[in-house]
Amino acid sequence: MAVGELCRILIVDDEILIRQGIKHYIDWEQEGFLIVGEASNGQEALEIIEAAKPHIIMTDIVMPIMDGEELTKIVKERYPQIEIIILSSFGEFDYVRSTFQSGVVDYILKPKLDAQGLLKVLKTAASKIPALQNIEKEGCAQLSIDQIINKLIAGYEVNYELDSLSNLVPYSHYLLLGLDLKRHPSKDSAEFTTALKEKVEQEIDFILGETAYYSFIFDQNVIVYILNMNREKREDVIPFAKQLAECELGIGFVLTEEFEDFSQIGSIYKTSLLKLLSYRFYLSYQPLLLKQDLPEQPPTCNSFNLDWFTSELKRKHFNSAFQYLQDHVTTLSRCYTTDISEYKAFFGNIIFNITILLGNMDYDVKELEGSKYTYFNSIDEACTAEETVQLLKCFIEEVNKCLMAQPNQLDNINMRKLLEYIMDHYAEPLTLTEVAKHFHFNPSYLSSYFSTHNKEGFIEYLNKIRIEEATKLLILEDISISEISGMVGYSDHSYFCKVFKKIKGLSPSQYKRKQI
Repeated sequence: MAVGELCRILIVDDEILIRQGIKHYIDWEQEGFLIVGEASNGQEALEIIEAAKPHIIMTDIVMPIMDGEELTKIVKERYPQIEIIILSSFGEFDYVRSTFQSGVVDYILKPKLDAQGLLKVLKTAASKIPALQNIEKEGCAQLSIDQIINKLIAGYEVNYELDSLSNLVPYSHYLLLGLDLKRHPSKDSAEFTTALKEKVEQEIDFILGETAYYSFIFDQNVIVYILNMNREKREDVIPFAKQLAECELGIGFVLTEEFEDFSQIGSIYKTSLLKLLSYRFYLSYQPLLLKQDLPEQPPTCNSFNLDWFTSELKRKHFNSAFQYLQDHVTTLSRCYTTDISEYKAFFGNIIFNITILLGNMDYDVKELEGSKYTYFNSIDEACTAEETVQLLKCFIEEVNKCLMAQPNQLDNINMRKLLEYIMDHYAEPLTLTEVAKHFHFNPSYLSSYFSTHNKEGFIEYLNKIRIEEATKLLILEDISISEISGMVGYSDHSYFCKVFKKIKGLSPSQYKRKQI
């Protein structure tokens, strides 16, 4: 399919990881395909089909609400031109066999899914679609303006005569207007999308007047308009877009800079429109986003100090740890050029680390363990940075309830003071007797008390703290190993090396070489 329209694919699977894996499996556009949408069940898929107009649907067979078998029957009744490929596991062949009776073109076993096999099945399915074959035979010279636009945006070089388009795009200047529907409650409704387009086009005709326009849905829940007008008309576009954005609540608008060459549509789409749409994740409070109106970003966004954060949690300095986390998230959320996947991954990692750490500290984290995957999914589906931050806030509230429910608060306070003292004085020649004297405890009682309320005994815990600090010095500082042993509280260098190897499994010198 090197020539003509890209084959449009809709992915339907209730597992978000499967959908994401398929989307990033191959270079779709390079192979002549385009992912136009995804759904978690058959009902969602039916709501998307009218707007996305897929040529092929790849669907899981076992899903909640509406499974792949029922979806196949309905699609083949309503849209017989759409080809369907089934995704299944080994034990589902009886279901798959029933879908073949409804007109499924092929099936793929998920455990054996690979790029080459997937492409082979997709190209077989595409070869059965008359609309795609007719376009390929006609060649570029006879492509419609919609097909030319699709290919330019997909990154293809297209041979066409601009004179043949002069009656369709008669004016000298172009802009791209994007409508982001991700946050609108009716985003998956074909009726809503159709009504919205009609309203926008009426407004273009009424307010802008002499303006040619073409719309397409190149990505799920995003409508793009190509506006074509004369030089003097371009000044009216921004006020028009602002007025439109203020009226259509729940929809985000972006407007690119103007350009004068029709062939630039593809590059402006990728370098300007898509960037502005991604910035809307962080700047969702702005109804209309323009490049010239982007706010100033912080000069730097320092890396999150996970070691310090973890240390504060271990010492039960929860207020300082969570305040640091909140301050970092506030700054990070202002860096609107941050990759959204990286941004969301940070939140997921923090939730995971806090849950594991509190569990290791003997807190009852059953509820946190049960809810963390709900948080992971919600963060992955969040449409804005604001939603993501709110999810983290809710998680921290759950964490605080977990902390407050911990019994024996007095013991916790005493133990926290002991651990803090050790953390503050580990570099000194610390002994159990000295610590007991400081806290007015009997040494044997302190030893028993420490072991009862902590996973390690006093000496074991002190060695762990010292060795952890030593590893940081080995990696970050140009200091000899003998000096490091003294800096973390060991007067005997050979004993330091022995303890280090026992805890880390390597000698200090081996550990340093491995890290470098």
